Amino acid sequence: MTGPNPVLGRRGHGRRVGIGAPSSIRDVARIAGVSRQTVSRVINRHPNISAGTESRVRAAMEQLAWRPNSMARALATSRTHSIGLLVSARSHYGPFSAAGGVDDAARARGYTIVSATMAGSDETEIADALDALVRQGVEALVVIAPQERAHEALQRVAIGVPSITLQWRDGPEGRSVAFDQQAGARAATRYLIDLGHREILHLAGPQDWSEAEDRMRGYLAEMSDRDLTPMPPVLGDWTADTAFELGRRLLRFRDFSAVFSSNDQMALGFVHAAAEAGLRVPQDLSIVGFDDIPEAKHFTPPLTTVRQDFDELGRRAIGILVAEIEGSADTGYPMVTTPELIVRASASRPA
Repeated sequence: MTGPNPVLGRRGHGRRVGIGAPSSIRDVARIAGVSRQTVSRVINRHPNISAGTESRVRAAMEQLAWRPNSMARALATSRTHSIGLLVSARSHYGPFSAAGGVDDAARARGYTIVSATMAGSDETEIADALDALVRQGVEALVVIAPQERAHEALQRVAIGVPSITLQWRDGPEGRSVAFDQQAGARAATRYLIDLGHREILHLAGPQDWSEAEDRMRGYLAEMSDRDLTPMPPVLGDWTADTAFELGRRLLRFRDFSAVFSSNDQMALGFVHAAAEAGLRVPQDLSIVGFDDIPEAKHFTPPLTTVRQDFDELGRRAIGILVAEIEGSADTGYPMVTTPELIVRASASRPA
């Protein structure tokens, strides 16, 4: 049984595109029943294209497995429709999730992402990475590098295109989109206090990370505001393995009833250490994490944590940059959103 020719128009007209003859914008226009200019407008996300027309054009593109040639577009328009993404090599779930949100948002607006990774955080390495992106013709830049040293270096490096940083509330020239890390940490600490806990340990992230610093400040501020004496924070490195070893040592002489972990992976390691010590979570020890990684709801017990909407962060960052690229600059810097406490089953009233 023979099916319809996949490269013929839905109305049965149009020439056959043979093997070795790649499809073109003309073929897309003919199958969709529109002009080449209309196809071009759909590709470039022109606002005055009806939903029906866009649907027909995209269906034709899928039928022909045709994608626009980005180099040809750049030559024709003197634009690359690309945005650079600079990410620290020493990243964990949060920065990588933010990068995914940026990539998705850029594609939805008709832009491609060109990424580069910084091996270190000194000024020379950052400048080299920025130069590599700019040489590829990116029209704007998103930077995700939460380490304090990278932050300081970026303040001194000239960036020749519109740029924005993610996760720093005090990015270069205030150009940032971020979560209020302190507010998220305060919400986690407040939740444990409201349950009745008074001795709350904070398992902090690495000292060089701005996120870790802000979360620690949020914990200390909330404890102070509630007239409670904070315990000295214990420094981790974002990994479950290190948190497990820390937990094994700290739980031998337990002088706390709850733990606020600066990320979910360290919370997982601490839950493991508690189980090894014969302690039940949350009956004997309450634990709250931060990030709401996809696996958090599958912990034993499911983890109470602080959720950051990285897709929304990416949409806001790309929205600001695209507005600036296309001549309607958004002045909403800095833009800070508050994370959300997700209550599950890993914390309860103290025994």
